Amino acid sequence: MNVEEKLIPIYYLGQRYDVPAGLTIMTALEWLGYVYTHGCGCRGGACGACSTMYRVGGDYKLHAGLACQTMVVPGMTLVQIPYYPRPVTKYSIDEKITDPSQVLLRLFPAIQKCVGCGACARACPQNLRPIDYVAAALRGQWQAAADLSFDCLMCGLCAARCTGELVPHSIAMFVRRYYAKLVRIKPQYLVDRSNEIKSGKFVPGVKQLATTSLEELRRLYDARSFENVDGNKH
Repeated sequence: MNVEEKLIPIYYLGQRYDVPAGLTIMTALEWLGYVYTHGCGCRGGACGACSTMYRVGGDYKLHAGLACQTMVVPGMTLVQIPYYPRPVTKYSIDEKITDPSQVLLRLFPAIQKCVGCGACARACPQNLRPIDYVAAALRGQWQAAADLSFDCLMCGLCAARCTGELVPHSIAMFVRRYYAKLVRIKPQYLVDRSNEIKSGKFVPGVKQLATTSLEELRRLYDARSFENVDGNKH
C-alpha cells in the first residue's frame, strides 16, 4: 500500500474493514481478499449481477447500487444481493396471445397491488422508474412500457424495495418480449438475416471457424471490414 493511500472504514457482513478510498465496492472487497465466484458479472454496470444494499453513517436512507459502479465511502455498511428471489413464471410469446393485458394479469397478479409509492424508483441503479412502466403495461401501452424499461438490468433491487411485493423487472422482461415479437414492426433486413440463419446458411462458416487456428483468427479479425463513425467502410 502506498504510504499516502488513505484508508476508510466500511462494514461488510457485520465486520469492519479498512480499505483504500477511491475504490468501488467490488474492487474494495477484492482488495480485502474476497474472491468472487458469483455476483461479479460483467463488471461494467450492464448486467445487474452485483446488486448491493447499503447504508451510510448519519443518513437514515437505505441505498441501493451496483458494486462495480458504486464507490465506497467512510462508514458504509453493505451487503451484496447477487440474486434476488423471484417466482419462476413460464410463458410463450406467440400469436396465441390475443389479449396481452389478461396474460399480464394472469402471470403477474401482484401487479394490481401497486400503490404508486415510488420505492422501486429510489432503488433502481439505472435511475429508471419501474412504477411508470408498470403503469404503462397496465394501460396496455406496450411501446411506452418497453421504452421505459429498456435499460433495466434485471438486478431485482426494485423488487427488494417494493411495498406491494411486485417483481417489476420480470414484468419489464415480459413487456419487452411481447412488444419486440408481436407488436413492433420488424426491419426487413432483420427478417432476411433471421431466415438465413434458420436455413443453415452460416453453419459451414461457423464449423470452419471452429477449426481455424488462433493466429488465423487474429489475421481475419484484423483484416475485417467495418463501418467507422464517419459512415464509410474501411
